[in-house]
Amino acid sequence: MSQPPPYRSFHPRWHRPRMSTWWWLKRGSHVAFILRELSSIFVAWFVVFLLLLVAAVSRGEAAYWEFLIWAGRPGVLTVNIVSLLFTVFHTITFFNVTPQALAVRLGGKRVPGPLVTASHYAAWVVLSALVAWLVLGG
Repeated sequence: MSQPPPYRSFHPRWHRPRMSTWWWLKRGSHVAFILRELSSIFVAWFVVFLLLLVAAVSRGEAAYWEFLIWAGRPGVLTVNIVSLLFTVFHTITFFNVTPQALAVRLGGKRVPGPLVTASHYAAWVVLSALVAWLVLGG
């Protein structure tokens, strides 16, 4: 039976160049990717905020007014404004990559990417107008 090779204290290492923690700041596309991933946190905040609103409404008028007072605080307003900006960024970047992720076919032919993107933006505008009409007392 053969013996395993003897242990050697020297073992060559792979060359791994050092990378800065901030490597992604060198290209705009990398920054956009990181910001898009970060925007998911703010989208989640909006979900939590909406659930808190629903819970306050379900507990009655006093709880609803208490929620509105809390939501009107400068810190909460700032977080909501930043969240709105990140959510819009998230939506725009999602719509822009939709043609690569979604192959829409009509009559056996693929719908051109710009048309898919434009249809998403059109639906966004129509739904936003409908919500604004409902909220503003249409």
